[in-house]
This record gives sequence, structure tokens and C-alpha cells, in this order.
Amino acid sequence: MSFVVAIDGPAGSGKTTTARAVAERLGYRYLDTGALYRALALAVIRSGIKDPHGEEALAVCRAARVRPVWEGRAMRVLLDGEDVSEEIRSPEVTRLVSPLSARPEVRALLVDLQREAGREGGIVVEGRDIGSVVFPEAGLKVFLVADPEERARRRWKEIEASGVRANLEEIRRAIDERDRRDSGRSVAPLVRAKDAVEIDTTRLTIDEQVDRIVRLAREAGA
Repeated sequence: MSFVVAIDGPAGSGKTTTARAVAERLGYRYLDTGALYRALALAVIRSGIKDPHGEEALAVCRAARVRPVWEGRAMRVLLDGEDVSEEIRSPEVTRLVSPLSARPEVRALLVDLQREAGREGGIVVEGRDIGSVVFPEAGLKVFLVADPEERARRRWKEIEASGVRANLEEIRRAIDERDRRDSGRSVAPLVRAKDAVEIDTTRLTIDEQVDRIVRLAREAGA
């Protein structure tokens, strides 16, 4: 089972929920690469460092032990042995993760980990540079997009559902800023791979997104 499904796209485009469901439908594992970067951002926050660009932040990232684990096909992420799968979704982590993950040294720390997790295939991998950088030979590459207002609303609902109060307009501004950073960075920018299938999820239900990707995967040999 060597097939890899790569799902990329900006924040709030529906990657995480859709990737989990696609993996379940295909009987594959699910790898949320963004969660790995979020775990490093949480490590930096816990250390009290506020500048993601400095050498101190990089030293924390190098020392942190981040590892994905699976409960069945569902992924959890460990930071130094602690399950931080919920804590990494906080607004503080969201603000820090984009500038931190833009650093080539930080990306290098996790690319090999991602490739090792997907080496045997049978996995759905979700992130921002999966089809373009991490798994350029993936059996299926999908690039999800959505209207910025809809993406902000989705992220707001996700944060509120976790029990954390959030401001919709602040989330919208943060998403706009992250889009600019992720698309403009020189290392592994957010970009659609040439052979990726683009799907606009603005008016699609999760079930509709999943049906479309599962059909494409099976047509490609999953």
C-alpha cells in the first residue's frame, strides 16, 4: 500500500477535517503536518521566547521532541512525550506558527519526519507544501481553496468549539496575514503543485469534498 494522498491549501480551506475523513474512507492513516509545526511553536511559547526569528527559538525547536502517533488511523501529536493535540490549536500558537515555519532550518527539522511517516504509503498527508515539496511523487495531489470570509468563519467555529473565546475579525486579519506570509516566503511557499487538482470548498459540504477526493484517489489507483 504505497499510495499517498497529498492535500494542500491555506488556513481554513477545510484541509484538516477533509483529510481525516478521506483517510477514514480509504482506510488510510492521516498525517497533519501543520500540527507538527504547531507543536514546535508551542515549545517556543512555553520557553518564554517571543521572537520566532532568533537563534533562541531555533535552539528550542532543535531540542524539542515532536512525534506523530496514531490511535487507529487518527493522529495525535506529542511534544516531549506529552499529548498536545488540543493545546496547539490556540490563537497564540496560530500567530507564531507561520513565521516560525517559514524558517528553512525549522522546515528541515520536520521534512524528514514527514517523509518517514509516509514512506510505506497508505496515508493522507495534509499541509501547505506536501505536493510541491514533501511528497512530489504523491499518487494524488489536491489543492483546496475557499473564500477568505468562509475560511475565517470556519476557523472561528473551530476555536469556539474547543472552549476558547475568539474574535471573528481578528481571525480574518490573521488569516490574511498568514496567506501573505505563506505565499511569499522563499522556502517552501504555499503554492499549488502543477499536477494538483484544485477544489474550491467555499460552497461545498465536508461530505461533498470528501466524496470528490475519494473518487479522484480511487481513479488514480488508491
